[in-house]
Amino acid sequence: MKNFKIIALILIILSIFLEFFVFNNDTKLKNEHPLVSVSTFALYDITKHIAGETISLVNILPFGVDPHNFELTPKLMAEIESSSLILYSGAGLEPWISKITFKHRAIDMSKYVVLRELASDEFEFHKHHDGQCAHNRLDPHYWLDFNNMQKSAVVITKELVKLQPKYEKKYIKNRDTYISMLKRLDENYTKNLSSCRLNTIVLNHNSIGYLAKKYHFHTTSLSGLSPEANPTPNDIKRVFNKIKNDGITTIFYENFVNSKAMKVIAKDAGVTIEVLQPLANITADEAKQNSTYETMMYINLKKLSKAMMCP
Repeated sequence: MKNFKIIALILIILSIFLEFFVFNNDTKLKNEHPLVSVSTFALYDITKHIAGETISLVNILPFGVDPHNFELTPKLMAEIESSSLILYSGAGLEPWISKITFKHRAIDMSKYVVLRELASDEFEFHKHHDGQCAHNRLDPHYWLDFNNMQKSAVVITKELVKLQPKYEKKYIKNRDTYISMLKRLDENYTKNLSSCRLNTIVLNHNSIGYLAKKYHFHTTSLSGLSPEANPTPNDIKRVFNKIKNDGITTIFYENFVNSKAMKVIAKDAGVTIEVLQPLANITADEAKQNSTYETMMYINLKKLSKAMMCP
């Protein structure tokens, strides 16, 4: 009996030692890769494709979370503050960014791209005041311009090389591959949207202004640039008349935003309603399907082509 107790005690000590060893080994492996935090899906996609497994990537905005109602948790704040590199979208998209103390390098990516200034009619229309207002007259959805995505890929690559020079060749190769993908997307959008029967897209929130500007179509929305604004009866009437007058057969809403008004309009107007993905974030289901910026933008292209009756 005494020998049994001694053996049991030895096994317990060995078990504790093994667990301690495994824990420390895992921690050491994790610490070999610097933490890099990103604030939007587009930045996540670029960084993941260029850096691969050479970093520990912190996705500040979890998949499936509404970007307009996002709140930082203490755990997430700690991860961000301990990151060696923070990449955030900027242009007023993340009001919560002011709550973070940057202990290391933080990059406002909007400083490196070409931002779209709202036209006078867009700005005047934008009378709803909430946390996502664009009072600086700038549209923050710049990742929907493939040229801006290329610029972002170049900047992110430079920052990653500074962080880990030993992977410079790998990063540059992956950057070039990523930029080639973006150029193919641009070519396909240009080809598919060049001669459409309709030239207007109707949606709940004007999140695709960069696409509309680049590929020469118009947008009509319920709430302008403000996704959380409650549409007025005049807003609903204006959109309904646009659908009828232009012969529009498909209208759009986006995930994470209340779609009730758009569904009512679709039913009353007798048109189809579809989801368009502006890619500030993706849903949990899209993440499970390993959706990428490329795959989602091709899905968007297919839907836009159908809605505008492109050949």
